[in-house]
Amino acid sequence: MKAMREPTFLILTALAEGPRHGYGILQEVAELSGGRVRLLTGTLYTALDRLTAEGMVTLDREAVVDGRLRRYFRLTEAGRAAVTAETARLRDLATAAERRLGTARRSVRPA
Repeated sequence: MKAMREPTFLILTALAEGPRHGYGILQEVAELSGGRVRLLTGTLYTALDRLTAEGMVTLDREAVVDGRLRRYFRLTEAGRAAVTAETARLRDLATAAERRLGTARRSVRPA
């Protein structure tokens, strides 16, 4: 499996707890990343269109709120499997790095 781009990972993770509308996804992505990733609306909807075409998310429902259309998206089983696999891949990488850093720390002699 090819590594997932960070914004894609964060969008899918934002949908893991249930359906969200676009603004809700933007807020959740910012929160998940500690404010480091702030997607533009156009970038988000381009990604959602791509993820929908790939079968990772689907339109859950549409609702009119204050005269504006809100589209709610949800994670599909394929999307859940993809974000689960990416989470495991990232965990494995972090574990390997921590092991090596621990080894490097022990082998460094103080000056």
